[in-house]
Amino acid sequence: MAVAVEKQEPVQQLLKQGAEGKLYIGTYKGNRCLVKERFEKKYRHPALDRQLTRQRIKAEQKAFQRCAAAGLSTPALYGVDLEQRKIYMEYLEHSRTAKEFIDELTATTQADVLSESAQLKQLAEQIGHMVGVLHRNNLVHGDLTTSNMLLDPVEKDAEESVFPYRLVTIDFGLSHFSDNHENKGVDLYVLERAILSAHSQLPGLFEMILEAYREHNTNHCKETIAKYEEVRARGRKRTMVG
Repeated sequence: MAVAVEKQEPVQQLLKQGAEGKLYIGTYKGNRCLVKERFEKKYRHPALDRQLTRQRIKAEQKAFQRCAAAGLSTPALYGVDLEQRKIYMEYLEHSRTAKEFIDELTATTQADVLSESAQLKQLAEQIGHMVGVLHRNNLVHGDLTTSNMLLDPVEKDAEESVFPYRLVTIDFGLSHFSDNHENKGVDLYVLERAILSAHSQLPGLFEMILEAYREHNTNHCKETIAKYEEVRARGRKRTMVG
């Protein structure tokens, strides 16, 4: 059931616009928040567009709830407005994307040292844990990239300060509930392709993530990995054939 929201103040600052919607800094009950708005697709029939948008917003809302139930970190969900096509959520002002973190790390660290970086290993462990728990709970993200993962600073003891962040998963616009091994395998393949594209200087990063994934996905993990390898083989064949 959708969470009703009161009439909100006008959204303020546009952060990002993609193919599916816009992200703003706005307000919710007088507090600063992040607003995701799914705009109308003019090429669709209005009734169909309204129906699809409502379904996707509800699916995104359920993904937030399932992540919370599984113990995964996401921005807090404040509410949704189906009529205005908006989702109101926590704005993590001091966070940055995992992509930005890796790019900064690669710019300041030599390649031979980077592969042994404690920070990179901790990040890979957190990503593998997150995806493993998603799949263990039959939640397919649909758009796993390092741009859809935030690193939010947390206070840690000096001995644990090598990686003082919590991984926060965002953008569940393509997420869905599924116990299908191939859907999960495709999820892994999308992540691998995204990492190879965005972080080509770190060819071993995905394998580090996959190692942690195997540990945390206890729901038919072998079958999912097998499907991932099938999807990967098909992808390579398409690439070779053109």
